[in-house]
Amino acid sequence: MTPETIIVADDHPLFRDALRQAIEGLETLRKVEMAGDLTQVEALLRRDGDAELVLLDLNMPGNNGFAGLLVLRSAYPGIPVVIVSATEDAATVRRALDLGASGYIPKSSTGETIREAIGRVLEGELWAPPDIDLDSDLDGEERDLAARLRSLTPQQHRVLSMLGEGLLNKQIAHELGVSEATVKAHVSAVLLKLGVDSRTQAVIAMARIGLASPASDSAS
Repeated sequence: MTPETIIVADDHPLFRDALRQAIEGLETLRKVEMAGDLTQVEALLRRDGDAELVLLDLNMPGNNGFAGLLVLRSAYPGIPVVIVSATEDAATVRRALDLGASGYIPKSSTGETIREAIGRVLEGELWAPPDIDLDSDLDGEERDLAARLRSLTPQQHRVLSMLGEGLLNKQIAHELGVSEATVKAHVSAVLLKLGVDSRTQAVIAMARIGLASPASDSAS
């Protein structure tokens, strides 16, 4: 039987190796694929769309905060994504789970803890650091925004991320290889789903949930 595939996405080779070692310590043999940026992750998933799990670094090339998590969850809803990050505050962990992550592993975790977390998620559970109070910083509006963001399609997530970078419609069209009319349609759909009236409000909403920095409005 071909072993299930786990994708390890992190731009630091030493930490990728640490995650590989943790996976190799699991009771059941798994195939490990490595990626150094979000583009490589998406390429691996297109090639092996039935991967069992993705371990995703919160801050690596192509992954603007939680943008990568949202793209992967939208494009591959059946594949669990676990965030790995040096950030360990409860608000960030809670936000990751609200946006669809199946777990959150601090990079300070021991190999044993990493194995436990991966094992729990593979069994269908959610996993978060036991020493973090996930109920300490709940925000109903952020929860609602997270739900709205989860409703976006992968392409809409990409457009929203580029809006957060301050790109104009023609620049987004060039990056995505589509027409400006298509980009305008995506922007309109994004604004509608987020319940906002302008690109500026969309970017502010992204910043609130840790997806971008507030920026001035861009021409369409």
